[in-house]
Amino acid sequence: MKFTKMHGCGNDYIYVDGSREHISTEDKPEVVRRLSDRHFGIGGDGVIFINPSTEADFEMEMYNADGSRAEMCGNGIRCVAKYVYDKKLTEKKKISIISAGKIKHLCLAIQDKKVILVKVNMGEPEFSSEKVPVLSSKEQVIDEPITVRGKEYRMTCVSMGNPHAVVFVDDVENLEIEKIGPYFENHEWFPKRTNTEFVKVLDRNTVQMRVWERGTGETLACGTGACATVAACIQNGLTEEQVTVKLLGGDLEIFWNRNENHIYMTGPASHVFDGEITI
Repeated sequence: MKFTKMHGCGNDYIYVDGSREHISTEDKPEVVRRLSDRHFGIGGDGVIFINPSTEADFEMEMYNADGSRAEMCGNGIRCVAKYVYDKKLTEKKKISIISAGKIKHLCLAIQDKKVILVKVNMGEPEFSSEKVPVLSSKEQVIDEPITVRGKEYRMTCVSMGNPHAVVFVDDVENLEIEKIGPYFENHEWFPKRTNTEFVKVLDRNTVQMRVWERGTGETLACGTGACATVAACIQNGLTEEQVTVKLLGGDLEIFWNRNENHIYMTGPASHVFDGEITI
């Protein structure tokens, strides 16, 4: 099977052209687990299949490293855009990509005939507890307490097509994320598990974030998580609408256009290498 390794701000995935490489739906979870293994496989935060689509220009079929399906990946979708343009599957600089039934629109910035930056309309943030989903008697979970391993945190829950719990902390650098991340992910309040963002607000236009991703663990960046973070910051009155989100793997620029209620994410997409592996 031919593949391409790519990353967005260090959030790395294995990309496969689904129109050329055919793996059965039943086999994909196990294949994904083997390919994602950083010791015995290629290594990555998961696998993304780029498929033909009748509803959009392309389909993104995304899997976490543990083989579970995911609805959306902000860093991943930017890399899909770079893949299809750089490999001449399209000549368009404005494209549409569908993932889990939802279409995103992307604008590509080109330099030397290669994509260097991608701006994505990530759509509307969803705060409804039922739609996140988070089990709560309240219609929305905004700055609500949650107890994890005997300690109380304050969280705001947002869906960007996938569930997020945004937790504001005083120190992200020394956070023992590997100890508390799994407890947030698998907390009984989250019927579909959750991604958790731990956030320190630096100023009205800058935040620092670390993320524990559902089905993967800590990653160097999370595009949907950055969008959810900015939405949570604004809902809590902590930032303006244009925010730089500083992640372990780099920066993402997030803008919540309140007039149209859409969040825009701009960030890099990087090619690492191409390869071929027997599966």
